[in-house]
Amino acid sequence: MRILGIVAKTHDSGVAFLKDGVPELVLEEERFDRVKKTQKFPRRGLIAGLEDLGIGIDDIDAITTPWDLRLLRRTFASLLLRRFPLSLSLSLPRAHTSQKNDVVFLNYFLKRDLRRRVGAAVLPPIVNVPHHHSHAAMFFVSPFEEALVLVMDGYGDDCSSSAYVGRGNRLERMWSTGIMNSAGLVYTFVTEYLGFAGFGDEGKVMALAAYGEDTYVSRFRDVISPTPDGGYAVNMAYFSYDAYGQLRPFKRKFINTFGPPRAKCEPISDRHRDIAFALQTVTEDIVLHRVRSLLTRHPVRDLCLVGGVALNCVANAKILEHTVVRRLWVPPCASDTGAPFGSALWHYHHDLDYPRGFELKHALYGKAYGEAEIVGALNAAGLRYHRLGETQLISRVARDLADGKIVGWFQGRFEIGPRALGNRSILADPRRPDMRDVLNAKVKQREPFRPFAPAVLVERASEFFEIDQPDPFMTLAPRVRAESRERIPAAVHVDGTGRIQTVARESNPRYYGLIEAFGRLTGVPILINTSFNRSEPIVASPKEAIDCYLRSGMDVLVLGDFYTTDRAAADGHARVGLACARRSEGTL
Repeated sequence: MRILGIVAKTHDSGVAFLKDGVPELVLEEERFDRVKKTQKFPRRGLIAGLEDLGIGIDDIDAITTPWDLRLLRRTFASLLLRRFPLSLSLSLPRAHTSQKNDVVFLNYFLKRDLRRRVGAAVLPPIVNVPHHHSHAAMFFVSPFEEALVLVMDGYGDDCSSSAYVGRGNRLERMWSTGIMNSAGLVYTFVTEYLGFAGFGDEGKVMALAAYGEDTYVSRFRDVISPTPDGGYAVNMAYFSYDAYGQLRPFKRKFINTFGPPRAKCEPISDRHRDIAFALQTVTEDIVLHRVRSLLTRHPVRDLCLVGGVALNCVANAKILEHTVVRRLWVPPCASDTGAPFGSALWHYHHDLDYPRGFELKHALYGKAYGEAEIVGALNAAGLRYHRLGETQLISRVARDLADGKIVGWFQGRFEIGPRALGNRSILADPRRPDMRDVLNAKVKQREPFRPFAPAVLVERASEFFEIDQPDPFMTLAPRVRAESRERIPAAVHVDGTGRIQTVARESNPRYYGLIEAFGRLTGVPILINTSFNRSEPIVASPKEAIDCYLRSGMDVLVLGDFYTTDRAAADGHARVGLACARRSEGTL
């Protein structure tokens, strides 16, 4: 049984290939078209997946989408009664506001696009899976046989937050709240209000919040507040996104209370930091309130957290710190990047009743590039390089890192989800107090308040961090132990936390081996890990990795077994001449 999950014409366009309940490939279109949050039909990802697997569309048994268009039709019909302008479509998936948005009509366009891209006369049946069911279905690849599942995002087909109980291959929805009563949309629109990009820059506001104070917290509790039934309520006296969407999300009351929006070029002030602090604090309160309510109603202590809000790693850590949740699991693709995958899982397990048999232990289900592609890209760039054996490569790179060098690390398949987890990473030494500033200013060229993630050997994590469970997907920001903060200053955020990634040998042997070797040299089995990119989607191909390396301040580039420190090709016209000369010399 092979299922293709697909989402198109909304943010996080992509595809997922599932065979007998096991992911084969999960591919975001932005990695191929190089446009963050692209809304284009995932043509490149679809073709890459079919080619990599050596299959055609006729080998697919079913196609799933993570939206139930019948639910959407009812939802938007009710919203239309409020006579909102069609500008709401700017903040919602384009196809969702069609006046003929019934299942047959919109699936017709999906079929049309599929036929254009793959040339198939006959397509498999299309199954429309409700959006929050698609998120909740990540439970099926969690480590839990039974768990609570909390979904919180911007919006789905008929709700913005929902809760399920998962047992075996079944999920039952227990609670939900309205589509516009959305903690996720509040976070997104306040992110825009603070001068960042909505639907993508929420993590920046989470980082900025650590620098703020509680000036606006009491006022923000009137914006969104917990309710006695364990839910929450957005005070729509502050918002007009239900009528005007992204064009005009705030009413005058919000501006009168919190001041004018920050322009993108405007310096960040104490007011902006304090509003970010208030937003983050109240969001944490809402999440904790919802989790505690679930725990009182259901005698289950394991929790899956999914949806865009689940990427708030600071709030996630507070769940473990302030509730009786025993274990918390957040998938690497908790946001809509995982929705095609989740829709395929829901259909396979819940609709078709196949038993579970797979656990997602790593995130390496993207596309891989072979040795020939790596060598071709190196030669085309005119870079001198060496091919090293496993032991020599790890030893040399560990020494480079211990000496303070910054390493671009490109291995195997790229990761699913928005975070680099050891195969498309920029790595550095966490012991150096200035390393965070160097990375932000020299390499990433991003805001100085943004932290970097410490990747730590799983068996050593509790030695440095206040945590007693693994987190392989960088979804928790626990406190760094007081006695360890001076040992890894570049990995500690201003609030004393670190967004960790625990690394197990069986999940990524080479990455584990590198951190282990660095630990032997320095006594610290931790590396700074940040995504391999610079104001762009995370690199996918060797060529993109080389381009990023050459235009940034990285010192070392590792592509598979190939190692280079050459930067001579970074100078425009010289690069072409060097490429020709070195190809003729057969550089090794």
